[in-house]
Amino acid sequence: MDLGINGRVALVMGASRGIGRGIAAALAREGALVAMASRSRGRLEEAAADIEGETAAFVADTADLERLGRLPAEVEDGLGAPVEILVTNTGGPPPGGALERSTEEWEEAYRSLVLAPRALIEAALPGMRSGGWGRIVNVGSSSTIEVIPHLGLSNAHRLAAIGYFKTLALEVAGDGITVNTVATGKIATDRLAEISGSLEQAKEAAREQVPAGRLGTPAEYGDLVAFLCSARAAYVTGTTIPIDGGLLRAT
Repeated sequence: MDLGINGRVALVMGASRGIGRGIAAALAREGALVAMASRSRGRLEEAAADIEGETAAFVADTADLERLGRLPAEVEDGLGAPVEILVTNTGGPPPGGALERSTEEWEEAYRSLVLAPRALIEAALPGMRSGGWGRIVNVGSSSTIEVIPHLGLSNAHRLAAIGYFKTLALEVAGDGITVNTVATGKIATDRLAEISGSLEQAKEAAREQVPAGRLGTPAEYGDLVAFLCSARAAYVTGTTIPIDGGLLRAT
C-alpha cells in the first residue's frame, strides 16, 4: 500500500535507538526524507547507517527548548523543504511514586514531555500550514489510559501532553494537519529494560501479562506511526491509539 509520503520531510526526535529509531526506519522505507535527532551524534550516525533510505543527523537535546525552537528551520535548510511530519519522541522520566521525586524533577519532566513538543510544534507548524499538509505524532504511553504504578512523573505529565495535543488537533484540522498520540505498551527497548530490571525480565513478564504473549518491537511501532503519518490517515486526528498487544482493558 502506497502511504503517499514519498519525498515528505520528517523530523523524528529520539531517533538514535529504540522506538525513535524504529519510527525513523519505517518512514525512510516509505520514501520520506528523515531528519533523525538525538543528543549523541555518534549513535545517530550509527543508526542512520543501518536504515534503508535517505536520512540526515541533527544533534539536539530535548532539555534545550531554545535549540528545539531552531531545529525545524535547520532541518529545512539541510533537506531543502519544511518539516511536514513531526514525531515528538521526547523521552521518559525516571520511575518513582507520587511523592518520591523532587520538585526539580517534576519541572524537568514537564519540560521534556509538554514544553519540548510545544517548542518543536510552534517552530514547525507555520511550514505545515503554508503547505496545507502536516502530520504530528506524539510518542505517549498507555499510562494515559491506565495509570502505571510507580511512574508518577510519566503518569502526570503524559496526561498533560494529551490535553495539549487534543487541543492542538482541534485548532489545525482545517489546515490539513493531523495530530495523534500513540499509547505505548510494552515495547522491547532499553527504557523498558531499565524499568523492568532487564530485558529478559520484561520478556518473561510479557509472556504472562500481555495477551499477545510477548513484547512489541520498535519496527512494529514504526509501522503504526508511518500509517498515522500517511496520506491515507488524513481523517484520523485528535486520537490516542494504543499499541500494546491487547494489554489495556480500559477504552
